[in-house]
Order: sequence, then C-alpha cells, then structure tokens
Amino acid sequence: MATITAADVNKLRTITGAGMMDCKKALVEADGDFDLAIENLRKKGQKVAANRSDRESTEGAAIAVVSADKKEGVVITLNCETDFVGKNEGFVKLATDLANLALNYNSKDELLAADFNGISVSEKLIEQTGVIGEKIEIGSFERLSGEFVGSYIHAGNKIATLTALSANVAGAEEAARNVAMQAAAMNPIALNEAGVDASIIEKEIEIAKEQLRAEGKPEAMLDNIAKGKIQRFYKDNTLVNQDYIKDGAMSVAAYVKSVDGGLTVTGFRRVALG
Repeated sequence: MATITAADVNKLRTITGAGMMDCKKALVEADGDFDLAIENLRKKGQKVAANRSDRESTEGAAIAVVSADKKEGVVITLNCETDFVGKNEGFVKLATDLANLALNYNSKDELLAADFNGISVSEKLIEQTGVIGEKIEIGSFERLSGEFVGSYIHAGNKIATLTALSANVAGAEEAARNVAMQAAAMNPIALNEAGVDASIIEKEIEIAKEQLRAEGKPEAMLDNIAKGKIQRFYKDNTLVNQDYIKDGAMSVAAYVKSVDGGLTVTGFRRVALG
C-alpha cells in the first residue's frame, strides 16, 4: 500500500478544491494514484449532484465580463442553493473564470461542453457539487455585441448588466457603465418602444381604458388619453426613455448624447439571481 503524505493530500486538495479528509480518503482508496483519486472525487460529485438534482439553486453570483477590444460582452449566473456559498470568494472566482471562458462561446450548451483545465465545464460543476455539497449550475447566459460594450455588477453579485453603445468615443467607457448601472437599478423591459411586444401594449391600453371608464371619462376620449398613458409606460419601462438615475432632468438617451452628440445605446442585457 502506498504511503500517503500530508504533501500528497495538500496537492490533491489544491488540484480539486475538495476537503482535506475527502482528499486523504480518495488517495487511500486509489492507493496513491492521483488520477484515480481525482476520478473518485468526481464520482462523488456526480453522486451528490444526482441526489440534489431537484433542489432549487436561486442563489449564487451574477458576473458580466467584456472582451479586451470592448466589442463583445457576456453575462452569466453561476447558481447555488445558499447565499453563504454564493458569497464565498472561491465560488465568485469560479463564476468569474467561467464568465471569461464564456466570451469564447455563443451559448450555454457550448460553454458547458468547453474545456476547463482538462475537464468539461459541466464536469467541473459536478465536481464542485461534490466539493461544496450544493447543487451548482450555470443559470443565465447572455451575449452582447456592439461598437463599445460596457458592464456593471451590482454589489453582492446579485445583478449584472451589459450595455452597447454605437461608437467608441471619448467618455464611452464611463457612459456604458452608467447606462449598465441604470439597467441594473431600473430593470427596463426593452431598449426602446420598438422592443416592446405588441401584446404588452395592447394589454396596457386595455387596462388604461378600464381605469378611465371607472373614472367616468367619456368613451370618445379614451383612445387619446390611453395613448398618453402608453407614452408614460414607455418612459418608465424602456431603457433609453427612462429618467437617468444620476440626473432626473434628462432621459438616458439625452445623457448619452451629452457625452457625444451622435452616440446612442444599441443594446443591453440584464441578468439577476432568483
């Protein structure tokens, strides 16, 4: 039987992130074979993952990252079961590493199949389920492209956003971040009027008309008054029309134009835990 030293246990712990006792047990069972010990730990993770497959993973970390050339951005959530794990430094680092890896892929399925230090991302998540003892999974996966992409992660990693601007101009980085902060705080349903589904507008018009009827307004006036309420709906719920959170005297679109007269917001992505 191979002699298992403290250095061996620590080495396996460094490689896998598993607990000291788990690493020692895995090495003993594998008779000192590191590859077999790693495989055994991963199998343990698979067993834990299967046992927790029906658990809700609504906590975790939302991470947004942008490519070096500022043309692409990705925002993901790495989900777990408890806020305690979601705040763990190692967990947040794993989420950040996965977000940076995600810049190279176009979908969650592609990311899950990607190589992560010799194993696939999906295998890494199973491994970490075994290590942590909670269900770990990629939740949201969103990409955004543009002439200049910026990001914002809200304190505690609960919300992460991306915004795209029409040009890389002086002040674009600050503007993109400020607009991303706006999207995080105000949760718009669309970029502008064109992005709002027609069924939503029809429903809002019907609600407005019913309210007006209840107030005793004449039927002939309902359409015009309802249109005014829809304009208010756009102002409250579409990113570029919202009041800018740092200066309520201007809209987000006006703020961006104050940075550069030709600058516009061309897209955004927002993901949140829960």
